Amino acid sequence: MNRQIIQSMLSRIILGSGAVLLLPLLLSLYYGGPVLSFLIPALLALVLSLMLRKKNISPNVSLTPREGTAITALSWLSVSLLYAIPYILSGTLPLLDGLVESVSGLTGTGATVITDLSPLPPSILFFRAMTHWLGGLGIMVIFVALFPQAGRGSAKMVDAESTGPTSSKALPRIKETALALFCVYFCFTAAATAAYMLWGMGFLEALDNAFSTIATGGFSTRNESVAYYGSPSLEMIMVFFMVISSANFGIYVSAWKRGFRVIYEDTEFRVYLFIVALATLLMTASLVLQQSMSFPESLREALFQTASLSSTTGFVSADFDQWPSFAKFIILLLIIVGGCGGSTAGGLKVIRLILLFKCFSGILKLHMHPRAIFHMTVGKEQFSRNTVLQVLAFFFIYMSLSALWAGAMMFDGLDFMDALGVAFSTMSNAGPAFGEFGATCTYAALPDFSKVIVCLSMLFGRLESVTLLAIFIPSFWKRSGW
Repeated sequence: MNRQIIQSMLSRIILGSGAVLLLPLLLSLYYGGPVLSFLIPALLALVLSLMLRKKNISPNVSLTPREGTAITALSWLSVSLLYAIPYILSGTLPLLDGLVESVSGLTGTGATVITDLSPLPPSILFFRAMTHWLGGLGIMVIFVALFPQAGRGSAKMVDAESTGPTSSKALPRIKETALALFCVYFCFTAAATAAYMLWGMGFLEALDNAFSTIATGGFSTRNESVAYYGSPSLEMIMVFFMVISSANFGIYVSAWKRGFRVIYEDTEFRVYLFIVALATLLMTASLVLQQSMSFPESLREALFQTASLSSTTGFVSADFDQWPSFAKFIILLLIIVGGCGGSTAGGLKVIRLILLFKCFSGILKLHMHPRAIFHMTVGKEQFSRNTVLQVLAFFFIYMSLSALWAGAMMFDGLDFMDALGVAFSTMSNAGPAFGEFGATCTYAALPDFSKVIVCLSMLFGRLESVTLLAIFIPSFWKRSGW
């Protein structure tokens, strides 16, 4: 492992992350706000970047998978710490809470520890939403797309950050792929901003909500989240953008080149839409039959919360903590499954769910036909045995870590259901859980140790565990290891 290469790439990512802080800084100057809260971390990023910079490292150097993993994990940890500083310096949050808010923003979890958003200046609200947008598509993807000297080894960094198993790339060159994905991401954000403005929001509020929607993050500009607006039309606009952001962004790139039929033919997205439709119907039935709610209201609330939680956005239009147990059970399943691989959504991913079912089906067939050979295909794509093993390993790691986080929080004083809900919600980067940390609550009441746990859970969930687990293994850093 070449540590000079790691330092060099890390210096560029920290520099770029610091430069982004100039945007909320300009808003602070224009609207009046905590200028130094953004200027100081921006200057700190510059100093750190200069300290880490290695002049003798070529920008076109190739990276090994181990170096790509190290750069990705260290970048996420570094940027999380850097982006906690504005909250702390502005007096918005104390030290640990600032870190929780930063990690929650970057990972797209949207679980806030801020109890009242109304006194916050526009620059802080914009910064919160901006962290969603940067982390949603991925720090590495945006870095590779926009930086001219990202290097030939960029694929290793993007791969370490990417979500869900894939059998192919949308485009052959990683630079072109990253730029194409970024263009789709940018266009979706612009479209959502325009739609929210046409509905009646001001530009900045529309942009903040668009950042949160397309990144499937969930930070809102209002204490009541989407329930503040009380508008069915706005909720349906948000449902549309949350659903399209839950699809693999690669299919939009392919659709641009080969036609929009590619989107319809994508098996994973069709299964995701089926899950959304089925969950909406089941929750609607539960609300009508068990809560005596009118059908139109039940359908509206069920559809919005299904789209919000299956995409792991976490916007709230109703207090689903007051819903029947069956409806809450469906919500928990949606949080665990999440959206599609290659999207901004969290969770296990629909493609993994499909492969798990196919594994189970294959085992039954092998029991009946021991000598048969079965190929693992989803639609027109064939997945290797290694990919299937990775899916099984990820499922085991996801469930094991969720149990570990829940156990640690129960040890810290949380009750069983609260701890379990927070563990699954943060591992899936969904945000709202149940009970004391449910739809209308924040994570502010968590004990300090549990706040550290949720930071770890959110990072492990966003980087899909393996990337972050690797750097904590001593042999990973040895020249002869791995």
